[in-house]
Amino acid sequence: MEQVFGLTWWIMAALWLLAISATVFALVHAVRQRSDAFTAVDKLTKPIWLGILGVAALLLLVTAPQLGLLAFISIIATGIYLADVRPKVDEVQRGPRW
Repeated sequence: MEQVFGLTWWIMAALWLLAISATVFALVHAVRQRSDAFTAVDKLTKPIWLGILGVAALLLLVTAPQLGLLAFISIIATGIYLADVRPKVDEVQRGPRW
């Protein structure tokens, strides 16, 4: 039974590390972008996304490495930024790819 508990803990720790890494990446990406790029693609403003991602990172740090409800909310917020906002902000700043 102890081996199962140990394996579960390591899996959760790995998932937490992946989540915090993605959130920090998203936060750094948001910091480096121009403010007008967010409004140009009809997304929330840069300060709002910085606040969302900052709170997400903080919640992940507080819940480490037990992934509770707040951690899942943080992961969802990070996923929305990375899947929806980031590609559009990048596209508007560098133009469409051919």
